[in-house]
Amino acid sequence: MDTTAATFRIWGVDNVVYGPVELPVLVGWVKEERVMANTWIFAEHQSSWQKASDCSELAMFFKARTGPPEPANTGMSPDTATFARRPGTLRRVKLLADFTDQQLEQFVQFMHVHRVGPGTQIVKQGQNGDGMYMVLEGEVRVRMVVGVTETTLATLGPGEFFGEMAIFDDGPRSADVLTNQDSVLLKISSEAFDKLLKNAPQLAAPFLFGIGKTLAARIRADNKRFRDSIAFSRAANKQ
Repeated sequence: MDTTAATFRIWGVDNVVYGPVELPVLVGWVKEERVMANTWIFAEHQSSWQKASDCSELAMFFKARTGPPEPANTGMSPDTATFARRPGTLRRVKLLADFTDQQLEQFVQFMHVHRVGPGTQIVKQGQNGDGMYMVLEGEVRVRMVVGVTETTLATLGPGEFFGEMAIFDDGPRSADVLTNQDSVLLKISSEAFDKLLKNAPQLAAPFLFGIGKTLAARIRADNKRFRDSIAFSRAANKQ
């Protein structure tokens, strides 16, 4: 069978199934590290799900990555050093999806990796912010507590970000953020972002543009909910 004509579907870290795509596209995603060894792949010509590293058409690409370990004295934490060696993993974050490998290698220098368990409070309402976070793996919830009442404002999964206002000022956080499950978070501190602006403006510009686009979409959604609530209230009053 000509496997180059076969199609595949990919189970993303955001629990969305992507595809179908043909083998050359899938191989490209592996090389860009959008597809990892433990990513689940559905081969339509075999009608089966399997991990990418177990897929016969892809196995060679993951074996080729094995090699001598990176020197320990890198000046980075082990987790951050891993991303420095394999920056394509960072493309799971929507803000970084269009960055080149070279840009990602530079960006790694300005971030810190946090691996946290479920129920961990990352941000506390009322405390001054010191940076923003991006969700690489796992899930967090944004909540607000008024008196004894807790309200969940949003649930954020892989690719999303929160706490972005802290890179512009050190004002108090507007809500709590807690992990719902084991999660990997990337933090850009306010200090690191200042260095990014000064030392790598070519990275800061698309990063800020991505934040702006997301915030605009959130504002539109909030405006729509506000309009809908007004319309519902007016309709109820007429009855």
